[in-house]
Amino acid sequence: MDLSGKIAVVTGAAMGIGKAITEKLLQNGATVVLLDVNETAAKTLMEDLSKQYGQDRTLFLSCNVESEEQIKAAFQKTVETFGGINILCNNAGILNESDWEKTVSINLLGVIRGTYLALKHMNKTSGGRGGVIVNTASMAGLGPLISCPVYTATKHGVVGFTRAMSGASTALGYGVRFNVICPGFVQTELLSDPNSKMGQFSHLVDVIEQMMIKDGTLNATEVADSVLEMVTDETKNGAALMIFSKGKQYITFPSM
Repeated sequence: MDLSGKIAVVTGAAMGIGKAITEKLLQNGATVVLLDVNETAAKTLMEDLSKQYGQDRTLFLSCNVESEEQIKAAFQKTVETFGGINILCNNAGILNESDWEKTVSINLLGVIRGTYLALKHMNKTSGGRGGVIVNTASMAGLGPLISCPVYTATKHGVVGFTRAMSGASTALGYGVRFNVICPGFVQTELLSDPNSKMGQFSHLVDVIEQMMIKDGTLNATEVADSVLEMVTDETKNGAALMIFSKGKQYITFPSM
């Protein structure tokens, strides 16, 4: 997929991986709509992006992925402003084992909400132009992170949802590809003060620290490079890409 003239929407776009994805898509010719609840960070980022790419290539919309109405309004504004949606990156996520219901709502339900509402505009069977949806999961979506059981559950859900939607889209002729990234530890706010985010499992924080020493950490740009690969490579559909500091690997799942 050539990104020139394509319209992308990125959730959790103001910081971390979402910011890196936004910048990577812009660098490759896409127009990007940034969705986030952090208006302060988004305003600062938008000033920088406008200087580099021009005001007509970006749009920020305050949007909480827990709110169906806010997501629906953001997608409608995107279509009204730019004419459609070609790419969606469901990236917004948190790590909070104490407030586990919010973790589920943002990390998993937010991906499902975003996907279903975006398909109303992207689905070829209902007048859309097709495209690609890339979801952000984690290595915790492929194997258990024992210090974060709920986070693990949400990311497993994102991987399963992505794979199932890929098959459904193909079978029903939606014309939308679905892929999922599963990065290891990334140098973002999510990793800051992990002890405060583990709740009743805070005594297992040393497990994360040992894994970080063993596996190393990624920077957000490395993750964004993999997102770009899954967006532009039209042979990738239903793919799950595991990304570590030592390399990356597409996952082979057991056949059903």
